[in-house]
Amino acid sequence: MATNQVAQTPAISPLIIKERTGSISTAEIISVLKGKITALHIKKAFSAEVAEDITTKFFGSPGLNERKDGVPGQYVGASHYRKDAATYFKEAENARPHVDALFGNLVDPVRAVFDALKRELHKQGIELRLARSEHGQANVCRALSWTGSGTFSLDPHDDVAQVLRAGDDYELSAVAHNTVAALNFYPSMSEEGGNLRLWSHKPTVDDRKSQGVETTGYPYSAAYLEAVPSREIQLKAGDIALLDGGFVHGVTGQSGKGKRRVLLNCFFGFARPDLVLWWT
Repeated sequence: MATNQVAQTPAISPLIIKERTGSISTAEIISVLKGKITALHIKKAFSAEVAEDITTKFFGSPGLNERKDGVPGQYVGASHYRKDAATYFKEAENARPHVDALFGNLVDPVRAVFDALKRELHKQGIELRLARSEHGQANVCRALSWTGSGTFSLDPHDDVAQVLRAGDDYELSAVAHNTVAALNFYPSMSEEGGNLRLWSHKPTVDDRKSQGVETTGYPYSAAYLEAVPSREIQLKAGDIALLDGGFVHGVTGQSGKGKRRVLLNCFFGFARPDLVLWWT
């Protein structure tokens, strides 16, 4: 029997995207957290040597796993996606040595951003820390590589639904009522494609219900997004992208030749006016 869902007309929200070359600034990060900027693209944010070393360590990691959550690809680390708090934090604790080993003795670009932001927020009376529970603590990032083919290697989705519906045993659920920021570092990029596409649409709960993605935010159909304007960020190895994960976004299909797309991913956002949580 067909479901009787009423099709929602996607509301258009303007995209404010800032691009530059060099290191990311804490002021820019806070602008995304406060909803003033949709996305930041920082080119050449970390060195080619660091990028290559992380990529090599990723593919050689004993903690490398195949994803089993409906998204094709491999990962090192832990994701809260479709997991209760006990499972997620246990996996995060078990994966920590493998995540740390991705960096070795390198100047870790993820912790560099985390530590700088922590110092800046502290000046403003705001605590920044990793999400935690009685079962453990989140890692600063996880590493991912997608193997999907076609129009998208990662279908259009939003990052809020999974946080909003994470459950009462997750302290991070409160972040969904503010901006869920997604921070990505790119150690390796495919020769063609694999770019970040952002749509001018920030779905509501009703929008997600109309698409049947109320608890996951994944995936939004091509028909639903057909009339929604979008922009594409062309990424290179060594780049950083920070975005408001409430906007629908996806990853374009990538060439099967040459290098594979590898990124380091994490999320963070205000749980309270005086607390920002960081997790994967």
